[in-house]
Amino acid sequence: MMAPPLRPAARVIALDDDDNVLLRYDENGGFWATPGGSLDSGEDYPTAVRRELREELGVDDAQVRLGAQIAERSKIHQVGGHDVRQVEKYYLAHLAATAINPARATQPDTTRARRWWTLDELRDTRETIYPLGLANLIAEIRAAGVPDTPVVLR
Repeated sequence: MMAPPLRPAARVIALDDDDNVLLRYDENGGFWATPGGSLDSGEDYPTAVRRELREELGVDDAQVRLGAQIAERSKIHQVGGHDVRQVEKYYLAHLAATAINPARATQPDTTRARRWWTLDELRDTRETIYPLGLANLIAEIRAAGVPDTPVVLR
């Protein structure tokens, strides 16, 4: 059996000035997740993060303070009806809550809703949040700062 093709993806853990995290609700899967998506041909991860914020949420590049890669996750799942092995690199970004402008989003995809979550809300919700362990990762960043090496997420 052949291994599924690799699909590199850039994801962003976007925090506002109060360390609330921005998530989008995907109506096809019924879950909340960080913004992001697959890399375009020849694109690096930081460029993809900025593009995805612009496409999905209408965020202007000038409003993003992009930080380092803080986490990574590898998962086999379906894209377009076919299995892929998606390797996601998560980058930390800071932006104001007012930076979100859905009217400027060029590819909102299947995003049904977007909202800022507090750390307590992330911990207390019964809704599905991806990546798993996001609340713990944000709590660790608050307590100890950005990790020296990317954290491996499930």
